[in-house]
Amino acid sequence: MATNVFLVDDHELMREGLKIVLKNHQGIAVVGEAGSFDETVTKLKKAEVDVLVLDLSLPDKSGLEVLKYLRQEHPDIKILVLSMHPEERFALRVLRAGALGYINKQSAAHDLITAIERVMNGGRYLSAQMTDLLITEHSNEKTLPHQQLTDREFEILRMIAMGDPASIIADKLTLSVNTINTYRARILEKMNLKSNAEIIRYALEHSLID
Repeated sequence: MATNVFLVDDHELMREGLKIVLKNHQGIAVVGEAGSFDETVTKLKKAEVDVLVLDLSLPDKSGLEVLKYLRQEHPDIKILVLSMHPEERFALRVLRAGALGYINKQSAAHDLITAIERVMNGGRYLSAQMTDLLITEHSNEKTLPHQQLTDREFEILRMIAMGDPASIIADKLTLSVNTINTYRARILEKMNLKSNAEIIRYALEHSLID
Protein backbone atom coordinates (compact mmCIF):
# COMPACT_ATOMS: atom_id res chain seq x y z
CA MET A 1 0.00 0.00 0.00
CA ALA A 2 1.34 3.42 -0.96
CA THR A 3 2.19 6.09 1.59
CA ASN A 4 -0.11 9.07 0.91
CA VAL A 5 1.76 12.38 1.14
CA PHE A 6 0.24 15.88 1.28
CA LEU A 7 2.42 18.94 0.54
CA VAL A 8 1.87 22.36 2.15
CA ASP A 9 4.04 25.19 0.85
CA ASP A 10 3.09 28.65 -0.38
CA HIS A 11 5.57 28.47 -3.27
CA GLU A 12 4.20 26.51 -6.21
CA LEU A 13 7.68 25.91 -7.61
CA MET A 14 8.74 24.29 -4.35
CA ARG A 15 5.71 22.00 -4.40
CA GLU A 16 6.44 21.06 -7.99
CA GLY A 17 10.04 20.27 -7.09
CA LEU A 18 8.96 18.06 -4.21
CA LYS A 19 6.50 16.23 -6.45
CA ILE A 20 9.30 15.51 -8.91
CA VAL A 21 11.39 14.07 -6.06
CA LEU A 22 8.53 11.84 -4.90
CA LYS A 23 6.60 10.86 -8.01
CA ASN A 24 8.91 8.11 -9.27
CA HIS A 25 9.51 6.56 -5.88
CA GLN A 26 7.72 3.26 -5.48
CA GLY A 27 5.39 3.23 -2.53
CA ILE A 28 4.85 7.00 -2.22
CA ALA A 29 1.90 8.90 -3.71
CA VAL A 30 1.29 12.66 -3.54
CA VAL A 31 -2.45 12.88 -2.87
CA GLY A 32 -2.81 16.63 -2.43
CA GLU A 33 -1.17 20.00 -2.02
CA ALA A 34 -1.97 23.43 -0.61
CA GLY A 35 -0.43 26.88 -0.49
CA SER A 36 -2.09 28.26 2.63
CA PHE A 37 -3.57 27.25 5.96
CA ASP A 38 -7.16 27.76 4.80
CA GLU A 39 -6.59 25.65 1.69
CA THR A 40 -4.98 22.94 3.81
CA VAL A 41 -7.96 22.80 6.18
CA THR A 42 -10.40 22.46 3.27
CA LYS A 43 -8.48 19.83 1.33
CA LEU A 44 -7.64 17.64 4.30
CA LYS A 45 -11.37 17.05 4.80
CA LYS A 46 -11.42 15.09 1.54
CA ALA A 47 -7.96 13.49 1.44
CA GLU A 48 -6.60 10.35 3.10
CA VAL A 49 -3.14 11.40 4.27
CA ASP A 50 -0.37 9.46 6.01
CA VAL A 51 2.40 12.09 5.96
CA LEU A 52 2.06 15.87 5.65
CA VAL A 53 5.09 17.94 4.65
CA LEU A 54 4.61 21.41 6.16
CA ASP A 55 6.39 24.63 5.26
CA LEU A 56 6.75 26.87 8.32
CA SER A 57 6.17 30.09 6.37
CA LEU A 58 2.55 30.34 5.23
CA PRO A 59 0.84 33.62 4.31
CA ASP A 60 -2.24 33.29 6.52
CA LYS A 61 -1.09 31.46 9.66
CA SER A 62 2.13 31.04 11.60
CA GLY A 63 3.86 27.70 11.12
CA LEU A 64 3.75 26.64 14.76
CA GLU A 65 0.05 27.50 14.94
CA VAL A 66 -0.61 25.35 11.86
CA LEU A 67 1.39 22.50 13.34
CA LYS A 68 -0.54 22.60 16.61
CA TYR A 69 -3.86 22.71 14.73
CA LEU A 70 -2.91 19.67 12.68
CA ARG A 71 -1.80 17.71 15.74
CA GLN A 72 -5.15 18.44 17.38
CA GLU A 73 -7.49 17.96 14.42
CA HIS A 74 -5.58 15.24 12.53
CA PRO A 75 -3.60 13.34 15.18
CA ASP A 76 -3.04 10.31 12.93
CA ILE A 77 -1.19 12.31 10.28
CA LYS A 78 2.59 12.24 10.62
CA ILE A 79 4.06 15.70 10.11
CA LEU A 80 7.45 16.60 8.66
CA VAL A 81 8.37 20.27 8.81
CA LEU A 82 10.16 21.82 5.84
CA SER A 83 11.98 25.13 6.27
CA MET A 84 14.62 27.32 4.69
CA HIS A 85 16.04 28.00 8.16
CA PRO A 86 18.87 25.90 9.62
CA GLU A 87 18.01 23.39 12.33
CA GLU A 88 19.24 25.49 15.23
CA ARG A 89 16.54 28.12 14.59
CA PHE A 90 13.35 26.06 14.74
CA ALA A 91 13.95 22.31 14.92
CA LEU A 92 13.61 21.86 18.66
CA ARG A 93 10.40 23.91 18.77
CA VAL A 94 8.68 21.95 16.03
CA LEU A 95 9.69 18.64 17.56
CA ARG A 96 8.25 19.72 20.90
CA ALA A 97 5.06 20.82 19.10
CA GLY A 98 4.56 17.35 17.64
CA ALA A 99 6.42 17.19 14.33
CA LEU A 100 8.30 13.95 13.65
CA GLY A 101 11.09 15.56 11.69
CA TYR A 102 12.61 18.79 10.41
CA ILE A 103 14.07 19.09 6.91
CA ASN A 104 16.03 22.02 5.58
CA LYS A 105 14.81 22.98 2.10
CA GLN A 106 18.35 22.92 0.77
CA SER A 107 18.61 19.21 1.53
CA ALA A 108 15.00 18.24 0.80
CA ALA A 109 15.83 16.49 -2.47
CA HIS A 110 18.19 14.16 -0.62
CA ASP A 111 16.44 13.78 2.74
CA LEU A 112 12.69 13.83 2.11
CA ILE A 113 12.20 10.21 1.04
CA THR A 114 14.38 8.96 3.90
CA ALA A 115 12.37 11.08 6.35
CA ILE A 116 9.02 9.79 5.03
CA GLU A 117 10.15 6.19 5.25
CA ARG A 118 11.48 6.67 8.77
CA VAL A 119 8.30 8.19 10.20
CA MET A 120 6.16 5.58 8.47
CA ASN A 121 8.24 2.94 10.25
CA GLY A 122 7.45 4.53 13.59
CA GLY A 123 10.56 6.66 14.01
CA ARG A 124 11.61 10.28 13.78
CA TYR A 125 13.81 11.96 11.24
CA LEU A 126 16.83 13.49 12.97
CA SER A 127 19.73 14.88 10.98
CA ALA A 128 23.20 14.91 12.51
CA GLN A 129 22.74 18.61 13.32
CA MET A 130 19.43 17.93 15.08
CA THR A 131 20.99 15.16 17.14
CA ASP A 132 23.69 17.58 18.26
CA LEU A 133 21.01 20.12 19.19
CA LEU A 134 19.15 17.60 21.32
CA ILE A 135 22.37 16.72 23.14
CA THR A 136 23.15 20.38 23.71
CA GLU A 137 19.64 21.05 24.99
CA HIS A 138 20.16 18.54 27.78
CA SER A 139 23.54 19.96 28.73
CA ASN A 140 24.18 23.00 30.89
CA GLU A 141 25.17 25.25 28.02
CA LYS A 142 23.68 28.75 28.06
CA THR A 143 20.60 29.24 25.89
CA LEU A 144 19.99 32.25 23.70
CA PRO A 145 17.36 34.81 24.80
CA HIS A 146 14.79 33.81 22.16
CA GLN A 147 15.00 30.17 23.27
CA GLN A 148 13.45 31.19 26.59
CA LEU A 149 10.25 32.37 24.88
CA THR A 150 7.09 30.31 24.68
CA ASP A 151 5.99 29.22 21.20
CA ARG A 152 3.36 31.98 21.08
CA GLU A 153 5.87 34.62 22.19
CA PHE A 154 8.36 33.35 19.63
CA GLU A 155 5.84 33.60 16.78
CA ILE A 156 4.88 37.13 17.82
CA LEU A 157 8.56 38.05 18.03
CA ARG A 158 9.00 36.92 14.41
CA MET A 159 5.89 38.80 13.23
CA ILE A 160 7.06 42.00 14.90
CA ALA A 161 10.48 41.53 13.34
CA MET A 162 8.88 41.14 9.90
CA GLY A 163 7.13 44.48 10.34
CA ASP A 164 3.58 43.34 11.09
CA PRO A 165 1.66 45.89 13.21
CA ALA A 166 -0.20 44.70 16.31
CA SER A 167 -3.55 44.76 14.47
CA ILE A 168 -2.31 42.38 11.75
CA ILE A 169 -0.70 40.04 14.28
CA ALA A 170 -3.93 40.01 16.29
CA ASP A 171 -5.92 39.13 13.17
CA LYS A 172 -3.58 36.29 12.18
CA LEU A 173 -3.58 34.77 15.66
CA THR A 174 -7.25 35.52 16.42
CA LEU A 175 -6.33 37.56 19.48
CA SER A 176 -7.05 41.12 20.61
CA VAL A 177 -4.62 43.97 20.02
CA ASN A 178 -4.33 44.41 23.80
CA THR A 179 -3.26 40.78 24.13
CA ILE A 180 -0.61 41.24 21.44
CA ASN A 181 0.71 44.30 23.24
CA THR A 182 0.90 42.28 26.46
CA TYR A 183 2.89 39.58 24.68
CA ARG A 184 5.19 42.23 23.23
CA ALA A 185 5.87 43.59 26.71
CA ARG A 186 6.73 40.10 27.95
CA ILE A 187 9.07 39.53 25.00
CA LEU A 188 10.91 42.79 25.63
CA GLU A 189 11.26 41.98 29.32
CA LYS A 190 12.43 38.39 28.84
CA MET A 191 14.97 39.33 26.18
CA ASN A 192 16.10 42.57 27.82
CA LEU A 193 15.16 44.58 24.74
CA LYS A 194 13.61 48.05 24.63
CA SER A 195 11.90 48.54 21.27
CA ASN A 196 10.66 46.98 18.04
CA ALA A 197 13.86 48.19 16.39
CA GLU A 198 15.89 46.08 18.81
CA ILE A 199 13.59 43.10 18.15
CA ILE A 200 14.20 43.50 14.41
CA ARG A 201 17.97 43.77 14.89
CA TYR A 202 18.04 40.69 17.11
CA ALA A 203 15.94 38.63 14.68
CA LEU A 204 18.17 39.57 11.76
CA GLU A 205 21.34 38.80 13.69
CA HIS A 206 20.02 35.34 14.60
CA SER A 207 18.38 34.57 11.23
CA LEU A 208 14.90 34.22 12.74
CA ILE A 209 13.12 35.80 9.78
CA ASP A 210 13.19 35.19 6.04
